[in-house]
Amino acid sequence: MGAEMISLRDYREDDLEEMTRVDDLCFAADFRFDQVSMSAFAEARNAEAVVAETAEKEMAGFVIAHLGQRDGVRRGYLVTLDVLPQYRRGGLGARLIGEMEQRMLARGAQWMDLHVFTGNDGAVRFYEQLGYERVGREERFYGDVGLDAFVYRKKLSVSQ
Repeated sequence: MGAEMISLRDYREDDLEEMTRVDDLCFAADFRFDQVSMSAFAEARNAEAVVAETAEKEMAGFVIAHLGQRDGVRRGYLVTLDVLPQYRRGGLGARLIGEMEQRMLARGAQWMDLHVFTGNDGAVRFYEQLGYERVGREERFYGDVGLDAFVYRKKLSVSQ
């Protein structure tokens, strides 16, 4: 199913259980969020969360970002992007990211930042194709397992 057959909508509290299930299917155990963490991320005051669903109202993926400020500049931070394997490589991930970038821009963000596990070559290629630039590396970013992450950033603009 192509990304155009999937609609995007705002997160609702009753999405939480399904989001956690999708996250379990998308990521290895070391990178998954439990339901309490997912709720905290999606329902934070500074959060934007968008759900992608099929015509049958099945969740195909979602994205969560937070709006923050650092060094006097408003920034979006991509918390997570989850797209079920059967919906990958059809443009849905890029569509979810594009929607989130526009939402962050509308809220005054000038940049979007994110972290990617250094061993996730597919995600690295994906974000670089979307115009994200590697600006650093954070050692032991992934908590309990102590895995490193690359830091990526993209300048947001109205003409995206």
